Amino acid sequence: MRITAEHGDITTVEADAIVNAANSVLLGGGGVDGAVHRAAGPRLLEACRGLRRSTHRAGLMAGDAVATPGFDLPADWVIHTVGPNLHRGQDDPALLASCFRRSLDVAADLGCRSVAFPAISAGSYGWPTAEVARIAARTCREHDADPVERIRFVLFSEPLRQTFQDAIDEGR
Repeated sequence: MRITAEHGDITTVEADAIVNAANSVLLGGGGVDGAVHRAAGPRLLEACRGLRRSTHRAGLMAGDAVATPGFDLPADWVIHTVGPNLHRGQDDPALLASCFRRSLDVAADLGCRSVAFPAISAGSYGWPTAEVARIAARTCREHDADPVERIRFVLFSEPLRQTFQDAIDEGR
């Protein structure tokens, strides 16, 4: 499996699936979540509302993942995952690792060969970026997500990209 880190906008990535750092209500928000919803168009919100009416009536729990079509995005799928919020006392690294693992499980179930991730739980959820990068790189490296062949961490700044690159290189 090939794992890379790049500076860019995850909403423009051509991949089978991109991962959305969603909130538990699945109805859009700020940061990556808001950007994904804006870029995917209004059908994404309607698909998320459909999840809330059917399989995820109580919302999506932290550490879990669910997919919708990508609609107006270049990616075929959006995999929504809810990261733990350190500001709310959600400080278990296993819960953060579960976001990456469950997203890869969903991607594999969909037959995806390429997946792009943001820095889940970094930023407004308060997790230190170096810790997020280490957990993400290790979890993705250890996961057998056949048929996923390529994992891209697409980060919004060059310093964040470098932090993820260092974590990827650390495990080689």
